[in-house]
Amino acid sequence: MSRLSRRRFIRSAAAAGAAFSTFTIAGTKASGRVIGANDTIRIGLAGIKGRGRAHLGGFAGMDKVEITHLIDPDSRLFASRTKMVEEKGGNRPACVQDIRSALDNPEIDAISIATPNHWHSLMTIWACQAGKHVYVEKPMSHNMFEGRQCVAAAKKYGRVVQHGTQQRSDESRAQEIAAVQSGNYGKLLVSKGYCCKQRWSIGSKPVQSPPSELDFDLWTGPAPEQDYHDNLVHYNWHWFWDFGNGDTGNQGVHEMDVARWAIKGAEMPHRVWSLGGRFGYQDQGQTPNTQLSVYEYDDATLLFETRGLVERHEGFERQVLNEYYTTEGVIRQGNFHPHGGGSAEPVTGGTPDKIIPGGMFGSFINTIRSGNSADCNADAEDGHYSSALCHLANISYQLGEAAPFNKRAQSIGDNKQVVESFEKVQANCRAVGMNLDESTYMLGRPLDFDPVSEKFSSDAEANTLMTRNYREPFVVPEDV
Repeated sequence: MSRLSRRRFIRSAAAAGAAFSTFTIAGTKASGRVIGANDTIRIGLAGIKGRGRAHLGGFAGMDKVEITHLIDPDSRLFASRTKMVEEKGGNRPACVQDIRSALDNPEIDAISIATPNHWHSLMTIWACQAGKHVYVEKPMSHNMFEGRQCVAAAKKYGRVVQHGTQQRSDESRAQEIAAVQSGNYGKLLVSKGYCCKQRWSIGSKPVQSPPSELDFDLWTGPAPEQDYHDNLVHYNWHWFWDFGNGDTGNQGVHEMDVARWAIKGAEMPHRVWSLGGRFGYQDQGQTPNTQLSVYEYDDATLLFETRGLVERHEGFERQVLNEYYTTEGVIRQGNFHPHGGGSAEPVTGGTPDKIIPGGMFGSFINTIRSGNSADCNADAEDGHYSSALCHLANISYQLGEAAPFNKRAQSIGDNKQVVESFEKVQANCRAVGMNLDESTYMLGRPLDFDPVSEKFSSDAEANTLMTRNYREPFVVPEDV
């Protein structure tokens, strides 16, 4: 993972068969311009299919903001997305398949990244090295190592890096967090997040040649070389470990971020374990559709419930929200419900974090204009911590062993909310027809974690899963 020389980079990139410019990965070309209040901010949008449409809609048409480049390995998308930019922004963008052919362009001020997860960090680092500000979708990283490298790159090159955890730009959410931390409703014991969205079978797609318009080698990028099938492009890559992080690291990272935000001063936990499985069907996917994750901090527990077998059976509806259990009751959807069944009341109190206005995209632009990285609502470090929680749970899960559903594991313990969540997982599995007397789940390995070194304290096998073997030239560097 050493820094590549320009000659070595060109030789490796040519061997990979990717189109590229002379952009130097080592970062010697960083030269971001100072942007005045009246200057137009020019953005290259990388990843223009699903989430990229929201980026396009958010930035195109903003005052003194232009999407000048559309970047995607799949050229089939260029015509429709160019039309959207023209209709909303009034300009015609250039279209390129390889981000490296855009990073040398001094006219581009920022890169907005809405690619699959496995590209997020490398694009962020390359963009910082090239002097560009970055808006990067969640999760900021595909593994623990990458997230810390993004933090380092943002700091070294003085770039704004905003993470796509959108609720950090929500004033009402900031007020709720302030109320939780105020102590007015008791001491916080458990901060809980839910990611319960429909995630039913994706079936199985045969191996075949990729479409001629898709540069699949470039799409694969840092991941291991492998065969193409239609479940990878454009959305179901989320459910394959080489490219995604399951739903805990997809939708879940939003609510994970809020759950961590509520625990005052929380960064990394000192212990984590996770359990779950891919239940209810057999398909090509690899990641769990059901996952329970527990993180132990000094002053509170963070509990996360991911369930995808919902919206088809009564009692198992969509839940994408947060709850906060205190010594005095529970805060749910902005209201405090005291123990004993008293009347609910809206939460108030505390001093909310400063929120830069304009929503998630507007606050990014406003922070670039202010030149003050402290204005960023969701900076690289917050993005790293919240993304890392998803990775920690997945590492525990991947190192787990099969356990019988009809016997509660010792590691579940006696925390009331944890026990109730496990019982909910069991009930959800019964609802989709599983016989729990004959079923097992993956009981993840309990892992002690050192928040300072960001390493597992005594588990070498777990530490190997903190990073990956990268495929040159798509290497996340150890020295950014």
